[in-house]
Amino acid sequence: MKFLYKADNHFNLANLLTFVNITAGLNAVYFITQENYFLAIIFAWIGGAADIFDGKIARKYNLSNEFGIQLDSFADFLSFVLVPVFLIFQAIYAAELSGLALFFAAVGSIYYVISGLRRLITFNIDADAGEIDNYFTGVPTPLGAILLMFVYLLFISTVFNAYMVLIAMSVIAYLLNSNVKVKHL
Repeated sequence: MKFLYKADNHFNLANLLTFVNITAGLNAVYFITQENYFLAIIFAWIGGAADIFDGKIARKYNLSNEFGIQLDSFADFLSFVLVPVFLIFQAIYAAELSGLALFFAAVGSIYYVISGLRRLITFNIDADAGEIDNYFTGVPTPLGAILLMFVYLLFISTVFNAYMVLIAMSVIAYLLNSNVKVKHL
């Protein structure tokens, strides 16, 4: 079991938790396609929990390396960018909008995906394995996903309509690459 604590092993403990995040994200996508949004959100939260613990374990046991950084960003892209955007598109836009409005919702969704991908790539370019800053510049993708889930809750509680969701999604997409400072937990 010593391999779990070796930084050069692609299947160390931190990376295994990242694989749990990826698995949870894939399950969330499946349940979105089945229109089971409740289970999709449960799996998104499981992915989020795995993301929290993979970083903490990587730092505690000095398991951070370039492979883990890239793997974590892939998991973040799936679980915290694609899953919430796909959920909102399927549960809200496709169900509520048509014609030109649906086209603009698709453009807004693509803008969010590109913004999330840009943020993760920029983070990887600037990241040093094992180092952590006190503040993120721009909204991190996990927080962006939480904000999108909050927007989804506002929609299902009839506080927001589909157009307000699109505006909120666009604002959050912008904040991913903004100069806003967000304290690292």
